[in-house]
Amino acid sequence: MFNPFQVIQVNDNCNAALFFVDRHKSGALSSKTAFIEATKEARQISYADLASQTDRFAALYARHKISRSDKAVMLVHDCIDFPVIFWGSIKAGIIPVPLNTLLPGDIYASILKDSEARVLFVSAELLKEVEPALLNNTYLKVVIVIGGSHTSEYLDFDTEMRLSAAGGTIVLAQPEDCAFWLYSSGSTGAPKGVRHKHASLQATVTTYAQHILQIQESDVVYSVAKLFFAYGLGNGMSFPMSVGATTVLYSGRPTPESVIDVLKSYQPSIFCGVPTLYAALLAYLSAQSDSEIKQVFLSIRCSISAGEALPENVARRCCETLGLEILDGVGSTELLHIFLSNRIDDIRYGSSGRAVPGYEFRLLDDKGVEVEEGKIGELLVKGPTTALDYWRQAEKSGETFKDGWTRTGDKYTRGIDGLLTYCGRTDDMFKVSGIWVSPFEVEQALVSHELILEAAVVACDDKEGLTKPKAYVVLESGLASDELVGQLKDYVKLAIGKWKYPRWIEFMESLPKTATGKIQRFKLRG
Repeated sequence: MFNPFQVIQVNDNCNAALFFVDRHKSGALSSKTAFIEATKEARQISYADLASQTDRFAALYARHKISRSDKAVMLVHDCIDFPVIFWGSIKAGIIPVPLNTLLPGDIYASILKDSEARVLFVSAELLKEVEPALLNNTYLKVVIVIGGSHTSEYLDFDTEMRLSAAGGTIVLAQPEDCAFWLYSSGSTGAPKGVRHKHASLQATVTTYAQHILQIQESDVVYSVAKLFFAYGLGNGMSFPMSVGATTVLYSGRPTPESVIDVLKSYQPSIFCGVPTLYAALLAYLSAQSDSEIKQVFLSIRCSISAGEALPENVARRCCETLGLEILDGVGSTELLHIFLSNRIDDIRYGSSGRAVPGYEFRLLDDKGVEVEEGKIGELLVKGPTTALDYWRQAEKSGETFKDGWTRTGDKYTRGIDGLLTYCGRTDDMFKVSGIWVSPFEVEQALVSHELILEAAVVACDDKEGLTKPKAYVVLESGLASDELVGQLKDYVKLAIGKWKYPRWIEFMESLPKTATGKIQRFKLRG
């Protein structure tokens, strides 16, 4: 019987590293490539070498007298050193805390102090950005730099690995013990430390990876979402490692050019994108012939999207132009990966699909009452991957995690067919003439216009103090003009209703986003 809560134990030890790493160190998969870097050098590591390297890495902590449950912040690009550090830390009972590599220095300073991290692992290219955050930090004991040249005041990762003795000890862990932290993306404010347990990593596999992604040992996975992101952590580490598949790691920025280069060179069978990237690929490839375009994507058997709802128009164009039938899904840092999704045999463009096996959901109104079909309600989710809490934020933890249910802050409607349709964040919703307006619905209408690449809609007060929609748009082609503003307003009126059209439209070069591609609408509000 399917049981997403079951945790595979090794010698009565539920340490997640035993299932994901050491299970493959001998036997048929031992020589299989676990990770390969999409670089000129194309460094790679086998499953057996990963087990050996994580053992050696775990011993590094003992040499520096870092104790169990101490935190190790990882400001590390996607490279083969990332899984060595992450899983080696878990083996040693140290809590790895991967961070967004695109944050400003003051946020790093805040997180380093908030987490009370004793160790920092940082890619050499990011050292300059984080160095000011190291000043006056009384918690940090060790700073280890990965790759490149750096000053002698910090330790070198390769040197530290050579100094570590092989055969580190794997600490005993229970399913509910804290294994690692992730910091929330901060799309609506300061990042929060989200604490996850050992059992949750396996649970993402027995729910989404097995039932929706249907991942296999023969798969090659490429995720544009980085490993520090909950979505990327599953895509690029826990899912492929659960079956002995191979992951392609790319440390650079995922532009359309770089993504296409990776696809051509490594021919992944599973491609994990985000809505912004899919839209950018369509714009970039629009000048090429259909045959040239589809050749790039022929190896892909399954493509997925998360991070933000995938606009229906973008999904349809990807299918028609790129040959990709994208499984749009919804996940969160608090629930570790995707809990609502379309299925390979049941794709409904514009919908977030149904609950992933192992999860339940409810849609509640502002009074906590379940809403009827077609009515807007806040999504609450129950499942085996719920975070333990927010680090040192008891009040916020109590608001978000209650009686096994997690408040997502997302607004949805449920159709008569049971499919869920995204309406926007709770903070983004607003009323026009007493009727709820979904910013996402207006945005979808705008991006379905042939000249629009991206759009963001927020509430804005008119001269009388009445709330109306305001749109910020990025053009795919054409020139901004008053005439185009009028055309777009009329276009939205016809598409979704006269009261929902944006009263103001502002053209922009780009929209503010998190590193994971989520539009930061709060930055656009007046």
